[in-house]
Amino acid sequence: MSILYFALQAQPNAAAGSQWSFWIMMILIFVVMYVFMILPQRKQQKALEKFRSELKKGDKVVTAGGIYGTVDEISERTILIKVDGDTKLRVDKQSIQKDFTAQQ
Repeated sequence: MSILYFALQAQPNAAAGSQWSFWIMMILIFVVMYVFMILPQRKQQKALEKFRSELKKGDKVVTAGGIYGTVDEISERTILIKVDGDTKLRVDKQSIQKDFTAQQ
């Protein structure tokens, strides 16, 4: 009879320990996701915003659509890029993806 009594007493403590380990695992999963996914994305986004804010006339850029051109005019929200010859396109600043000035 005493063995059954001790077995019944041990079950609630095991369940409480199981709950703690579940919450610890959930917190660890969240921390790992934050460190490996969210932080690098934020860093990349800040670098892209800095690049767009520092654009100047003559920079060679690539748009999100894959159009290569040279910055001709910059306004608050748009950029005029010279594509080929006298062809110019006005695009939104957010569509500028990268700088290829140094690659030429």
